Amino acid sequence: MLYRQLGSSDLRVSEISLGSWLTFGVGVEADRARTVVDAAFDLGINFIDTANVYGRGAAEEFLGETLKTRSRDSYVLATKVYFPMSDRDRGLSAAQIEKQLDASLRRLQVDVIDLYQCHRYDDETPLEETMGALTRAVRSGKVRYLGFSEWPADRILAAAEMAGVEHFVSSQPQYSMLWRAPEEEVIPLSRENGISQIVWSPLAQGVLTGKYAPGAPPPAGSRATSAEMGGWIDRFLTDDVLGRVQRLKSLAAEAGLSLAQFALAWVLREPNVASAIVGASRPDQLAEDAAASGANVDPALFTAAETVLA
Repeated sequence: MLYRQLGSSDLRVSEISLGSWLTFGVGVEADRARTVVDAAFDLGINFIDTANVYGRGAAEEFLGETLKTRSRDSYVLATKVYFPMSDRDRGLSAAQIEKQLDASLRRLQVDVIDLYQCHRYDDETPLEETMGALTRAVRSGKVRYLGFSEWPADRILAAAEMAGVEHFVSSQPQYSMLWRAPEEEVIPLSRENGISQIVWSPLAQGVLTGKYAPGAPPPAGSRATSAEMGGWIDRFLTDDVLGRVQRLKSLAAEAGLSLAQFALAWVLREPNVASAIVGASRPDQLAEDAAASGANVDPALFTAAETVLA
C-alpha cells in the first residue's frame, strides 16, 4: 500500500481507503463487517471514512466498537455532517455542527476526529457561520482538519479566501471513469488551494468491476439487486454503458490488472487524488481493490479506455 499527503495537512493516507456508506451498520452483517475492517488493517489501509447519517449513526457506532481496541495513531478517521439526523437536526449551522460533532465523537468513541467534512453545502446557513463553527471545532481540539463533499466551485473559493478561519484540506467528490465532472472546476481549484480529493464511488457503485453485463439481469447478491445498497446505480445500468465497460476488460488484462484495479488505478493517476474510497462486504473484495495501489499502467491504456467511454 502506498500513501499520499492529504492536501496541506500533515496526514498521510492510504491510496485506497475504506468507506462505510450502505455497508457498515446497515447492509453488511456485523461479524462479516468486522472481518472487512480487520482485512483493511492487514492490507495497510489506514484511512476510514464514514458519516453521521450512514444508518443514522449506525455506521459510526459500528466503527466505534470495532476500532476501540486499536491504537488511535494506527488509523485516520473521517466523518461528516449535514444530512438530516432527525426531523429538526440537519444542516451546517453553528448549533448543528456543535451538536452533531459531539454526537459523532460519542458514537466513534474517540476524543478527536482527524477529518471532519461538510457532507454538502448548506444554502440556508451563511458560509461565515459554518466556517466559524468549524474553526472552533479545530481550535477546541475535537477536530484536526476540515473537508467538504460536493461543494460548488464558487463556495470552495469563498471558503479558501476567507480570513481568520481554518481552511479545508480535502474534497470528497464522486469521480470515476464514468463520472468525470470534478476535472472541470473542482480539481484545478483544489490544486491551487492545498486541497486533495478523496474520491467516492471510484468504481461507479460496482459497474466498473465489469460484473454487470448488457441485456442480462444483475448477478444475485450484487448491489443492483439490493434495495438498501443500490441507490443511484440505475444511471449506469444502460446497455450502452455496460457494453462499453465490457470492452475495457481487454485493456485491463493488458495492464495485468482486473477491471476494478484498472478503474482504481485510473482514478489514482490524478496527482490531486489522495485516496479512493471503496466499500466492501468481503475481505477478498477489499484485497483486490487494495492491489490497485502503486499499479504501473501505460498511460496509453488509460487513453484508450477514455476513448471507449467517451
